[in-house]
Amino acid sequence: MEAFGIRAYGEAPQRLDLPMPEPGPGEARVRIAACGLNFADLLMIDGKYQERPEPPVTLGMEPAGWVDALGPDTDGPPVGTRVVVYANAGGLGEYGCFPAARCLPIPDAMPFDHAAAFQIAYGTSHLALDHKARLQPGETLLVLGAAGGVGLTAVEIGKRMGARVIACARGADKLDAARAAGADHLIDSTDADLRAEVKALGGAEVVYDPVGGDQFDAAFRATNPDGRIVVIGFASGKVPQIAANHLLVKNISVIGHYWGGYLKFRPEILTGSLETLIGWYAEGGLRPHVSHRLPLARAGEALELLRSRQSTGKVVVTL
Repeated sequence: MEAFGIRAYGEAPQRLDLPMPEPGPGEARVRIAACGLNFADLLMIDGKYQERPEPPVTLGMEPAGWVDALGPDTDGPPVGTRVVVYANAGGLGEYGCFPAARCLPIPDAMPFDHAAAFQIAYGTSHLALDHKARLQPGETLLVLGAAGGVGLTAVEIGKRMGARVIACARGADKLDAARAAGADHLIDSTDADLRAEVKALGGAEVVYDPVGGDQFDAAFRATNPDGRIVVIGFASGKVPQIAANHLLVKNISVIGHYWGGYLKFRPEILTGSLETLIGWYAEGGLRPHVSHRLPLARAGEALELLRSRQSTGKVVVTL
């Protein structure tokens, strides 16, 4: 089968010709129709992601498709079921074998490109805002990187939860996407004094930060006493250093959030969140924003869209 991935960490990703995978006990083989890309895929290429499977590695953490076969003695969605999978890798291939427990059935009304754009982005934001930050109606939520894959869903979910949303993103096009997702106030990070502008709007009770770096520092200074900052990632490439005495004086909580980690210690929280989100989707309350759809033959271009920050919302590779 055809796939796209790396033969060694640190090397450029490339087309791979691999044997058809066979599902083992507890696994389902999925015929993949689409795969959402994530910033974590870029970290995986460089060997900097939390998980480091043995190369060669087929990239892609968010495949969607049909269950094609089940391994021996495996209970899972029946063959033919439309599913989305949370995978550490393996999504950018024509077929992939994944734990059957991670194959989540999706509604017939959900197209595969939406499914591939849904799970990680919406799941990350829902758990961050609901389970971690305990966002309350009427609070002010500041979303950094508000037009990115996770940031745009944080705007959408925060608004649905009743917050006043301040969206920070780079450039008019990205701010337009944040506005369409429900943002009440927009800040262009290109040349803004982020701290001053957020303070002028009354400060923030909750900050959602997939960016880090200087934007974290400015947002920290604009967070109101008793506020919560949820750290999602470091797209800026700079991990912020936090002065504990400042946390103490302002009574601020900084909360780390790795969505995939819940599979290891509290999978029921992750599963319950996804069930809620799929329900909202079925009601028409959520609509994934996919800015680019490219075929597998152009997967390298798709990854470059992420690396160069040319996309808004999600980039999806179709098969």
